Amino acid sequence: MSKVISQEELVSLFEDKETVMMGGFMGVGAPTSLVRILVEQGVKDLTLITSDTATPDTGVGPLIVNRQVKKIIASHIGTNPETGRQMIAGETVVELVPQGTLAERIRAGGAGLGGILTPTGLGTVVEEGKEKLLVNGKEYLLELPLRADIALLKAYKADKAGNLIYRQSARNFNPIMALAADLVIVEVEEVGELKPDEVMTPGILVDKVVCCGRIS
Repeated sequence: MSKVISQEELVSLFEDKETVMMGGFMGVGAPTSLVRILVEQGVKDLTLITSDTATPDTGVGPLIVNRQVKKIIASHIGTNPETGRQMIAGETVVELVPQGTLAERIRAGGAGLGGILTPTGLGTVVEEGKEKLLVNGKEYLLELPLRADIALLKAYKADKAGNLIYRQSARNFNPIMALAADLVIVEVEEVGELKPDEVMTPGILVDKVVCCGRIS
């Protein structure tokens, strides 16, 4: 059964107050067409899990500018001044997470783990409010897993079963986020046949595919 749907069919899938994971790194590999649909639909009070908030007009930036996000869990916000302004003004809650820790928390969520142990952040503001564990005489922070209601991802190409391939560094956070959400929607440039050894994310992890280019 084909998982390819139209952009118009997406509207009924988004709701206010959902937790959304968004692929991309500085806008590269971000599902910009899906971001545009969210902006146009006006869903609000979202919790956004993403690598960074890019710039005001790239990646997830338009969602920030449009004030549709109530909480951001990310590694970096410095290139988007609107994110910083909203954080300082108390309009948006920002949880900054070291990037490797962010990736592993998402991976833990996808694997059904109870969390990860890491020394990253010890002795800094990162450790505030977190449990510490001693393992073989070494101290670690317990970082809890991350999951989302929806993952919005970007791939280069999919087949109709939802198997995916990515283009170079645009892969970034997309594959691990496909493991950690209840509903996975992927924006692709092309839909067509894939060879089995090309597949980077298997279709069993993907629920919906939206093609913004060519279907063959």
